[in-house]
Amino acid sequence: MCNLYSMTTTTDAIQRLVDEWDEVMRNIPPLYAIYPDYGAPIIKERAGRRLLGVARWGIPSLKNSVTDKPDRGNTNIRHPWFDDWKGYLGVENRCLVPVTRFAEPTKLDDGSSGNGWFAVDDTEPLFFFAGVHTQWTGVRRKDEGALSHQLFAFFTTKPNDIVVAVHEKAMPVILQSEEERDVWLGAPWSEAKALQKPLPDGVLEVIARLPLKYVPGLNEIPEPGDPLRLPV
Repeated sequence: MCNLYSMTTTTDAIQRLVDEWDEVMRNIPPLYAIYPDYGAPIIKERAGRRLLGVARWGIPSLKNSVTDKPDRGNTNIRHPWFDDWKGYLGVENRCLVPVTRFAEPTKLDDGSSGNGWFAVDDTEPLFFFAGVHTQWTGVRRKDEGALSHQLFAFFTTKPNDIVVAVHEKAMPVILQSEEERDVWLGAPWSEAKALQKPLPDGVLEVIARLPLKYVPGLNEIPEPGDPLRLPV
């Protein structure tokens, strides 16, 4: 299950894909390590216009009505037919999650725990996870109390041959083409659900296999408040 990814493309490159963007997205820093509950870019669509904004990673189950206890939500969604997620499937809740590489847990050659890092190729071009987002009021952390949050998660599916060699359980749903991204953002769920499928075999590369504390482009895990986290 993917609980770490990076988004390190240039601000100009990602803004060219959208019609509008929030003020905070004018100068996106390289986001080498995006962990659950961090703020990260998402692209949603309103009235045919794509909007770039920021949301916190982790979306609550619709079956959980408790909002006064900490709930960091689920980062990955595998079973959209569960009651937990059915209410998020409409176009008003779908989004694109920009990514340049993602990690899946694995064992390293010495038997220690680590991450396999995946990208389209070693130049790490931009691609997108198929995500959902929502506005939610509740407690994410005890020290924050109840606040209103923009939240997101993304779908997973069976791994292709590249990912399964490192992590046999799942991989994120990746949208390869502009046509697929248009379908995800604008088509009825009866059509969009067909996109929850693994990439074809041979697509993606393992660009690194590293200990848990190491992230490509960053020597150690950022601490809370690190400037590499987007404000939310």
